Amino acid sequence: MQNEYVREEKIIEKTELDKEIELIRSIIKTREELKRDNKNFEYAQDDLVDYYSYQIKANQAKLDYLIKMAKEKGIEVDMINDIKFSFWEENEEAG
Repeated sequence: MQNEYVREEKIIEKTELDKEIELIRSIIKTREELKRDNKNFEYAQDDLVDYYSYQIKANQAKLDYLIKMAKEKGIEVDMINDIKFSFWEENEEAG
């Protein structure tokens, strides 16, 4: 018997707008993670100091990259702030 993969749903390509929204949401999420890591770093002790310093460095590099991508696509900070509010509303409804 040969096992074959059967796709159950059609894969839908993302539009440029969907890609931009996903990029903006990634920026917002990374910003929030960076804020959280900075706050946790303030209270960290022992090995957690190293952990949070690595997390901060990684999230800062990720944020820099995402912002660079957004600038290349012509996305402005105002667009990011506008979508930030809808991002939080969706998270509140889910949680």
